[in-house]
Amino acid sequence: MSIEVRFRIARRAFTLEVEARLPARGVTALSGPSGCGKTTLLRAIAGLERDPGGYCRVGEAVWQDGDRFVPTHRRPLGYVFQEPSLFPHLRVRENLDYGYKRTPRGERRVDFAEAVALLGLEALLERHPQGLSGGERQRVAIARALLAGPRLLLMDEPLAALDRTSKREILPFLERLHEALAIPVLYVSHSPTEVARLADHLLLLEAGRIRAAGPVNALLTRLDLAREQGAAAEALIEARVGGHDTAYHLTWLDFPGGRFSITRNDLAVGRRVRLRVLARDVSLTLARQTGTSILNIFPATVADLTGDGPARVLVRLDLAGSPLLASITRKSAALLDIRPGRRVFAQVKAVALVD
Repeated sequence: MSIEVRFRIARRAFTLEVEARLPARGVTALSGPSGCGKTTLLRAIAGLERDPGGYCRVGEAVWQDGDRFVPTHRRPLGYVFQEPSLFPHLRVRENLDYGYKRTPRGERRVDFAEAVALLGLEALLERHPQGLSGGERQRVAIARALLAGPRLLLMDEPLAALDRTSKREILPFLERLHEALAIPVLYVSHSPTEVARLADHLLLLEAGRIRAAGPVNALLTRLDLAREQGAAAEALIEARVGGHDTAYHLTWLDFPGGRFSITRNDLAVGRRVRLRVLARDVSLTLARQTGTSILNIFPATVADLTGDGPARVLVRLDLAGSPLLASITRKSAALLDIRPGRRVFAQVKAVALVD
């Protein structure tokens, strides 16, 4: 199952021209500089922007193909904007009921109680929107979109209007939706943190064209893209909580390449987490070091490398299928004979949970 789109939408000073096949599961982040076409693409998928020659298929349902054009109100989608746009004269319960009661029972994909529980709205149901915080209002808006029975959820920078505290409040609820629901999400964001925390797939737009698309960590560790990030070049590691070391106040996080040890975090054993590792925090050796304070050392294979300015080299590593980046000096690369296929040990000096 996939989402397939093809659009060419011309404006006076801008043209969106995209053709893409996206996964019909998980979260696909649409990212890129301001004005690159992210919102225009989202609106075209929703049927709010017209391209007479466009094509849009979601799963088996064709929403647009030549003369065939399914209007927005007949497309089973939910759309969450930067501003919640709730009905101010209705309580939260009535705002949620508005779309839910208008959705035929057989087309409902999330029931009322499930949406309320997933977004943590139990204590808000009898309140009016003007008495809610920005994060609370946006949680209500997301629940309202889910209760309309969408087969696709479109989210256009849903956290952009929130302050840092409100963003931190709402992100765990978005993660919960990601884990609990099978509804695919297209998520527009400028925030690397949101992309790192939520996205499975990444679509990078630039000047109305698709620059790159693929699994999020494959793109983050693609050398041509990572090199542009400079000191912010990073990799994401998918791991699960393997246990806790009570004696040394550590938590163990298992991934295909081994086991990370981090400062103790009260996470449930078995929980899936994401780790962020900056390239500048990874060093390389040819033999496993002893007598070092670094706990996280993993065998790795050099996949590729590229110059990163006059003095440094950016190295892409393979840790049993998990890509990792290392930023080292050119001299170190020469002394260690760093080349594709070279077996090395990656020493990770710092690692952080994505939160």
